[in-house]
Amino acid sequence: MAEEPDNIVLKHLVDLRNEVRGMRTEIRDEFRSVKSRLGIMEHQYAELSNRLDRIGDRLERVESRLELTETI
Repeated sequence: MAEEPDNIVLKHLVDLRNEVRGMRTEIRDEFRSVKSRLGIMEHQYAELSNRLDRIGDRLERVESRLELTETI
C-alpha cells in the first residue's frame, strides 16, 4: 500500500490532480460525442440541401412546361 503523505496540503493536491485527470477524460469523451453528432448533422444538412436543389430544378421544369416563367 502506498504511504500516506504527512502533509495535508500535499494530500489535497494529489486528490485534486486525480480529480482533474478524471474530468479531463470525461471532457474528452464528451467532445468526441459532440464531434460525432455534429458530423451527422452536417451530413443531414448536405442531403437536405441537395434535395432542395433538386426540388428547385423540378419546379423550374414544371413552370417552363406550363409556360409560367416570365421572360426578362
